[in-house]
Amino acid sequence: MEEPTIKVGIIELYGKVNGGFNGPYRVNNERLLDGGFAVRAAEDCLILYDDAGNEIMRQREIRCSPLHDATFTLFDVTVGIQFHWQRKEEQTFQGALTLTLSEENTLTAINEIHLEDYLISVISSEMSAEAPLEFLKAHAIISRSWLMAAPDPARTTQETFAVTGNMDFTSVNEIICWYGRGEHALFDVCADDHCQRYQGITRFMSGSPRKAVEATRGVFLTHNDKICDARYHKACGGITDTFDHTWEDTPIPYLSSIPDAPAFYEPVHTEEQATQWLLSSPDVYCNTTDENLLRQILPFFDQGTKDFFRWRVKYRREELEEILRMKSGIDFGDLESLSAVERGPSGRIIRLKVKGSKKTIVVGNELEIRRWLSRSHLYSSAFIVTAGGGSPAAPDHFILHGAGWGHGVGLCQIGAAVMATKGFTAEEILKHYFRGTELQKRY
Repeated sequence: MEEPTIKVGIIELYGKVNGGFNGPYRVNNERLLDGGFAVRAAEDCLILYDDAGNEIMRQREIRCSPLHDATFTLFDVTVGIQFHWQRKEEQTFQGALTLTLSEENTLTAINEIHLEDYLISVISSEMSAEAPLEFLKAHAIISRSWLMAAPDPARTTQETFAVTGNMDFTSVNEIICWYGRGEHALFDVCADDHCQRYQGITRFMSGSPRKAVEATRGVFLTHNDKICDARYHKACGGITDTFDHTWEDTPIPYLSSIPDAPAFYEPVHTEEQATQWLLSSPDVYCNTTDENLLRQILPFFDQGTKDFFRWRVKYRREELEEILRMKSGIDFGDLESLSAVERGPSGRIIRLKVKGSKKTIVVGNELEIRRWLSRSHLYSSAFIVTAGGGSPAAPDHFILHGAGWGHGVGLCQIGAAVMATKGFTAEEILKHYFRGTELQKRY
């Protein structure tokens, strides 16, 4: 196996992109460009302009290859799409740039780069470049593994939408959405949270990410000699969850539920246990309020999220009814209650009953629940609900008491970083979160 070159989708569905070449780039093997540029999607082609506004060429695809160590910059790149940290950024990248005319006469910007260079950016983007080296090494291994894991033919990789009842929602009583890994038509992996955060060389702040990648070059997490589909999230809340509760209804042995601690904690089975767990503050790795440590671990745009371990969200009933209508497309009438039908071992709700005066529906899975109950996303679906005021049929407000940040499966990033500060090695960290796995060097 040789180090692969991968295609990363940076921008999709844009009508125009502005950027700059930081050094000479050869464009479609025709001419050299250096400096600012703009690309606009027209009816049947892309139009490339130089920094003076002169038209350079019209093509359906424009490939820009760097000479020497030149880089390119793209302006107004959207990151954190549909999450509470969504924003636009200027980002700079190594490697080649391909601009392609895609659906509905929009353009897609793709960065072609060697896998190991890609990983330096990923671990600098997912977490702070100042994080402990052993944690960054562990992250390099799982990011490399996740990208190169071959999908199991027996498992679906596409998003599926299962409805019990009629699609017009008049008699629907259950909506279950499975969000699989998915495939991208024009590139291997996207640059945002849907896949792995990749923000080019913008986040490079120290030599630690490069050291971590070089120290683990070609090393993969494996199970039974197969590269692992190594998932990760920001904070589990004390106990991780399982793969089959989140993406596909197929268990994966190394993506099982474990306590985020050396001690054993009982998994959540009942609503009484969920209440006790979610209102507690157990001694686990990701339970930290050390601001200096969090500044060292988290990238700057995540540092504003301080209540990730245990959190609280309060909605006025009318506000939550509006969010539910907007996100689900269903008018529930007066919202009467939200109640867990099924939970995973981390306390995350897998199926949630939404009861209103006009409609009652069970929704799942974890990600869909988070989408329905927030204008962006809830931190996680591990929560209990209390209602107050008004009447039992129409409370004044709903309060969600929750735990964790993300889907909760695989490696807990904050927990793993804390483990590294306690002296655990990358291998020890990975074998804690992914039971029964081994490290193998493939190139």
